[in-house]
Amino acid sequence: MYNMHADIEEILISEEQLRTRIADLGETITRDYQEKNLLLLGTLKGAVTFIADLARAIPLPLELDYMAVASYGDSSQSSGVVRIVKDLEGPIEHKHILIVEDIIDSGLTLHYLIDLLQRRNPLSLRICALLDKKRERVKEVPVDYLGFTIPDKFVVGYGLDYAQRYRNLPYVGILKPSVYQGEHRPEKQHQSVAEK
Repeated sequence: MYNMHADIEEILISEEQLRTRIADLGETITRDYQEKNLLLLGTLKGAVTFIADLARAIPLPLELDYMAVASYGDSSQSSGVVRIVKDLEGPIEHKHILIVEDIIDSGLTLHYLIDLLQRRNPLSLRICALLDKKRERVKEVPVDYLGFTIPDKFVVGYGLDYAQRYRNLPYVGILKPSVYQGEHRPEKQHQSVAEK
């Protein structure tokens, strides 16, 4: 049987660290959004695991919705052209929007998403990111709630993928370079992590 854990060079953030930090984020968000019409907006597919756990840590009436945004380009470089693959299900004028993102990398896709949503006139728009990768941004984006700052490494697990795999790992780990440099490369490389 294939062992995904063997492809991980190092566990960067453990299950326990994730649980503890998400509980803390939930407490802070709960305090900030008392008596507000809150919509948690998850970005597909990477933020699904994070938003599910975060929502359970916020004991307030809230809504959940999802958007999928993609950048054209090859697996490691974005062309800067962004398109919506899945849009919101309804209007947001009377809602406080909290974008829930798995990782902020280049900032390009998230910058586009913020600009798009602001034109729809929400009551407020903030960002909650699980991970902030320390690297030079293509576009700067404001982060209101942050889980962890991580080094500029290729990470997978807890929703993050390589070629659509490893999302189901219960921790965030650094992927061995041999996995994505061709030694046992999956059929095609997914591009979401490099472009966020």
